[in-house]
Amino acid sequence: MSPRVICLGSVVADHVFRLSEVPQPPAKAVARSYHVNLGGLAGNAAVAVARLGGRAVFWGRVGADENGAALAARLAEEGVDAAALRRMPGARTPVSAVLVDRTGERVTVAYRGEGLATDPAWLPLASLADAAAVLTDPRWPEGAEATLVAARARGVPSVLDAEKSEARILHALVPLAGHTIFSTPGLGIFAPGVPLAEGLRRAVAAGAAVAAVTRGEQGVVWLTRDDPTPRSLPAFPIEARDTTGAGDVFHGAYALAIAEGQAVAAAMRFASAAGALRAQDAETPRRDAVDAMLRA
Repeated sequence: MSPRVICLGSVVADHVFRLSEVPQPPAKAVARSYHVNLGGLAGNAAVAVARLGGRAVFWGRVGADENGAALAARLAEEGVDAAALRRMPGARTPVSAVLVDRTGERVTVAYRGEGLATDPAWLPLASLADAAAVLTDPRWPEGAEATLVAARARGVPSVLDAEKSEARILHALVPLAGHTIFSTPGLGIFAPGVPLAEGLRRAVAAGAAVAAVTRGEQGVVWLTRDDPTPRSLPAFPIEARDTTGAGDVFHGAYALAIAEGQAVAAAMRFASAAGALRAQDAETPRRDAVDAMLRA
């Protein structure tokens, strides 16, 4: 049976506008296309797990509004178990406006919702017993902390998407996760003013067994508690169409690879291929496409 991966955190309605170029204000621009995507760090990761062959479970919060209903339906369409997606009365669902230029680079304006209660007491933590891995992002720190602590107590591998966030949140969550994968801005917030390798070593010293940083077209760098020598993997050579969600897909693919028992280096390569295909095609890839890129 495919491994079960629980993804906790944000799911967002992404309103995506494609432009020839993103203008500087004050300005008006005409979009070449428009569509609404399922977004959010953990939301995109859960879809990646499902499309790549895992059994994806999503834990998180939305409002009892139109956007929340649409996101719940989209997760179900993707084969993600969203029984623990709580729709909170009176709350408003997170949404984003994403402006994508002709090179695939983007500007994102995020609205993180309102009235989304932070108490994680309702989370079904007992169901971690049959999970092969968990992934959390920092957008709901109370839920992430409860899940990471429970996963560690049960010996379940855990992955933290250490995206740009408040320093206090990253310093609280990094010690709880087995695998911490930063974005470049996230690592700069966690360990400001130090070389990249030193920042990763500080994450390991705080409690992570594996610390990594994704750097877009510059690839990924990681080190481990057992081997503090930084190792790097170049990015797959692609022509990016849209980089939105590529990092989220990387994290979901990495969590699935760890759940499958892949070694860290192999998991990094698998995740890099999945993230590259997302940036190239503006779609979260299926397993056969990732396997084909790895063979090539």
